[in-house]
Amino acid sequence: MTDFSAANPPSAFIARWVSRRPAQFPRGARALDVACGRGRHSLLMAAAGFRTIGIDMHYDVVLGTKHAAQAAGLDLELVCADLTALPLPRDHFHLIVVTRYLDRALFPTLRDALVPGGVLLYETFTERQREHGWGPTSRAHLLQPGELRMLTRGMDVLYDEEVYLPEAVARIAARRRD
Repeated sequence: MTDFSAANPPSAFIARWVSRRPAQFPRGARALDVACGRGRHSLLMAAAGFRTIGIDMHYDVVLGTKHAAQAAGLDLELVCADLTALPLPRDHFHLIVVTRYLDRALFPTLRDALVPGGVLLYETFTERQREHGWGPTSRAHLLQPGELRMLTRGMDVLYDEEVYLPEAVARIAARRRD
């Protein structure tokens, strides 16, 4: 199994869904990690057998993730790009993961990039995160109560929650309708 950094482990929410791969996702399923950062979820998905692409706009971060994947012997494709300028293929991914990143305008693109029946896992900060004194503070990067469910309107919600501790986050698992 891949050794993930204790300082930045994968989200337990994402890890639970990824571990269901044999039951929920077909063999060779394609996965996308949006704003993958240091690859905590890209590496997890690749280790679980997904054909994974990680995208981030920071070259040094992408390079570091590439080295981590090579060291772990994982086949992981990494792309340095700005998703606001890079079109995603339609009907392509079985699983898309987005954590700690918010671009409201990207939701239709993410939905369309999923195959029918594909799953979007999204987890990011809510406006209550400001009460913790760390993390994003801009309204542009913080969800309002119930907003994540609104942003995935037209998809089947499989799981939805908003929590305050240890972080104020909203998370959702939503399936693209056939």
